[in-house]
Amino acid sequence: MQTPVPQLLQTPRIKSSAHSPRDSTSEEERSEDDEVSRTALSTFRAKEEQIEKKKMEVREKVFAQLGRVEEETKRLAIIQKELEVMVDPTRKEVSAIRKKIDAVNRELKPLGHNCLKKEKEYKEALEAFNGKSREKAQLVNKLMELVSESERLRMKKLEELSKTVDSIR
Repeated sequence: MQTPVPQLLQTPRIKSSAHSPRDSTSEEERSEDDEVSRTALSTFRAKEEQIEKKKMEVREKVFAQLGRVEEETKRLAIIQKELEVMVDPTRKEVSAIRKKIDAVNRELKPLGHNCLKKEKEYKEALEAFNGKSREKAQLVNKLMELVSESERLRMKKLEELSKTVDSIR
């Protein structure tokens, strides 16, 4: 992109048709002015070309950097996909196992409550059983005592009768 050259540098000087001594000095000045203008114009164009060249170099560097950035972005995307593939199977397995654990936990909760309820019922039944067993043992002991007492009394009575029978004879 070239910037417009100032209008003064591009417009040629108008020469007068009269050649006077004064005009020759003026013509020399004009010639010098033209030379200065041409030199300034060529310097300006040279600088403009340098600027344009630098701009193109910078543009090429920027495009080269963009190309490298795009390549790196593609490489990173490939690496990310590879990582996702590596992580994905275990993630699916972990997710499935967690879901199973949650399902088992949901099943365990009522079973735990049921177990506690049954344990409480068992303890109550065991206490009742033990209470009745103790009561039975006491009754059996009392029965044994009564039977023993009864046998003892019967034996005593038999002995008395036996003595009485012996004395009658």
